[in-house]
Amino acid sequence: MEAALYLIPVTLGDTPVEKVLPAYNREVIGGIRHFIVEDVRSARRFLKKVDSETDIDALTFYPLNKHTSPDDVSGYLKPLQEGCPMGVISEAGCPAVADPGADVVAIAQRKGLKVVPLVGPSSIILSVMASGFNGQSFAFHGYLPVGPAERTRKLKELEARIYAEHQTQLFIETPYRNNKMMEEIVRTCRPQTRLCIAAGITCGEEYIRTRTVREWKGHLPDLNKIPCIFLLYK
Repeated sequence: MEAALYLIPVTLGDTPVEKVLPAYNREVIGGIRHFIVEDVRSARRFLKKVDSETDIDALTFYPLNKHTSPDDVSGYLKPLQEGCPMGVISEAGCPAVADPGADVVAIAQRKGLKVVPLVGPSSIILSVMASGFNGQSFAFHGYLPVGPAERTRKLKELEARIYAEHQTQLFIETPYRNNKMMEEIVRTCRPQTRLCIAAGITCGEEYIRTRTVREWKGHLPDLNKIPCIFLLYK
């Protein structure tokens, strides 16, 4: 197996692996013994889900999160520099997209090491596909401000970009605050602005609907604690 940094997508929920990941991914994972992961426990569960025969104790895990120092991250790549393939695993979806895995990928690129992205689910791409919004130009903003005034100001700013730049705007919220976010959007945005709510993508509870703000009023779903992404467009 070629020595490279393999970016390994993870299911977005309890979806069966075979439903959203190519068989090739399993082959690649089987040849890797060193993994850079956002969370060791969830990574171990995912690898067992991919192959129940995997000897987890024979693998080495390197935690990568907001507390990991740049020096530690750079040191994680030593096995790859010595000729061993390595994998990067996020909490969910595709690593290095709105994910701390981007830091180690940047270091690998600077060092001239080969990086191989594998095919898998991305809530950002899947939600744009299903929204009916502009897929030629879109921007993902992560989490909006928590403070009410700042959040309202940010929503109005994003809405202005929709009409001025014809660009789809995407953002997420902590799952237990989804309902409050939807209420804020409906309260803040123009009646004709379209809002797509995409929740539980690829999972059994998948919910993807696009309506105008006016149409959403009084008809908002209860999406408390369900991973959700919000899209705005004109």
